[in-house]
Amino acid sequence: MLPVNVPRDPAPSRLRYRLQRLWLTPHVRWIVRRGLPGIVLVLIAFAVIGQDSVRDWAANTVAELRSQIAERPELMIETVTITGASDDLEAAVVEAMELDLPVSTLDLDVQAVQAQVRALDAVRFADVRVLAGGTLALHVEERVPAIVWRQGKTLALLDATGALVDRVEARMDRADLPLIVGSGAERAVPEALELLAQAGALKSRTRGLVRIGERRWDLVLDREQVIKLPEEGAVAALSRAMALNAADDILERDVVLWDMRDARRPILRLGDHARSELIRLRTPISGEKT
Repeated sequence: MLPVNVPRDPAPSRLRYRLQRLWLTPHVRWIVRRGLPGIVLVLIAFAVIGQDSVRDWAANTVAELRSQIAERPELMIETVTITGASDDLEAAVVEAMELDLPVSTLDLDVQAVQAQVRALDAVRFADVRVLAGGTLALHVEERVPAIVWRQGKTLALLDATGALVDRVEARMDRADLPLIVGSGAERAVPEALELLAQAGALKSRTRGLVRIGERRWDLVLDREQVIKLPEEGAVAALSRAMALNAADDILERDVVLWDMRDARRPILRLGDHARSELIRLRTPISGEKT
């Protein structure tokens, strides 16, 4: 009996149909054509990089290449220029930078150098730039000492804002600057400078300002005279005192303390000799009718 040829069903099987439908989906085709090869390549790369010898070779190659680039003459810094600084500050800036010239621009952290220079007490502002020709240029704005601050046994120079500039060993090292004394005085330097400017004719007699309780000032003069000023309106109170003194020469008399803390009632404390004379003048003479 001859075999019967059964015609093949042209319709695809269910599995084949589903696979054909999936292949018509764009993201499935992208995964098969690009995603899977990429994953295979990444796995191979990780397998190769995971070997110590390969990692060492790659690190050495990168380091050698970087060294060759960094040592190129056009990238080397040979000189440093500093502007705006005194000789003493310039020496401090050079020391703070800690540069070993020549140095490559690839090995130099300009921001770190700038931060080191700005950290110096005497530097108000600093700008660091790399210029063509192998030059590192620094422009420095130096703090100007305006006053001497004594706290205990320590003497420091402050600028007009109260920022620390430097330290000194003895008062006579900066006898040209006025003196402030006491805890918290450094936070009230602007007011202290206003008061010293207001002292006017008494400037030559002024020994300094003493901060009391971190809230107000005493103006100390020679001959052990003191003007006590209020917490608020100290400049105005001193201005009134200067006007009264100009009219009556109060501070030329035997006065040891002038209390201006109460604007309505200034108080004078006389010296020993003046008090004795006042008592004598007020005491009735023996036999005199009172």
